[in-house]
Amino acid sequence: MKEAYIRFMAPVIPQTANALFQIIDAKLKQKIERLHVMISSPGGSVFHGLSVHNFLKGAPIEVYTYNFGSVDSIGVVIFCAGDRRFSVPHARFLIHGVQINFQGNHSLDEKGLEEKLKGLQIDYQNIARVIADTVQKPAHKVQDDMNNRTTLTPQEAKNYGLVHEIKPDLFPIGADLSVVGESVSQPQQFQVQVPQPGMPVPQVRHMTAPDVKAFTQSASLHYGTSFETVS
Repeated sequence: MKEAYIRFMAPVIPQTANALFQIIDAKLKQKIERLHVMISSPGGSVFHGLSVHNFLKGAPIEVYTYNFGSVDSIGVVIFCAGDRRFSVPHARFLIHGVQINFQGNHSLDEKGLEEKLKGLQIDYQNIARVIADTVQKPAHKVQDDMNNRTTLTPQEAKNYGLVHEIKPDLFPIGADLSVVGESVSQPQQFQVQVPQPGMPVPQVRHMTAPDVKAFTQSASLHYGTSFETVS
């Protein structure tokens, strides 16, 4: 069987998601039959995380996923794409809800805020359904765990239904290995710009669905905001 391995140690952001898609596309062209995706991620963009999950689930190959460090937030959704799911013995999982980042100076009226609230609620439900379908639990139980910000050890994740097997081995000698998010020599590297002294730093406000609902009902609506749904 022709197999390939990807080590994804990065936040889920546009650059890293695009790099991952490029690698997957290349491996599909090489007619691989099984893809191993090793993940250690703090989470990030819900849009990109759900897109990666859906693409992997829909790919005409076997997909194995691994937690080799910490799989948090939307990283758990990507992990759920595995037909078989593994974790090293010393790792963790974090399941929690979604939030909106308010950033920048874009105007948004009440209808726009209501639209963002609906999108936030749909993202929340989609994440819950992905995890619920994976672990064979009711969606409302997963939603409770998300609301409680549930942290799982590998054994707890196995009991939960998230992990099939706990093992230290990740890949064999000579494996076809691609990397996202670590090596400066790789074209799939991503960069984060650090503000220099004197540069303006955008203010970010994190809000959950109830916060946004209250915000839309407020008598003094705020303007100059832009949004990104993150997990």
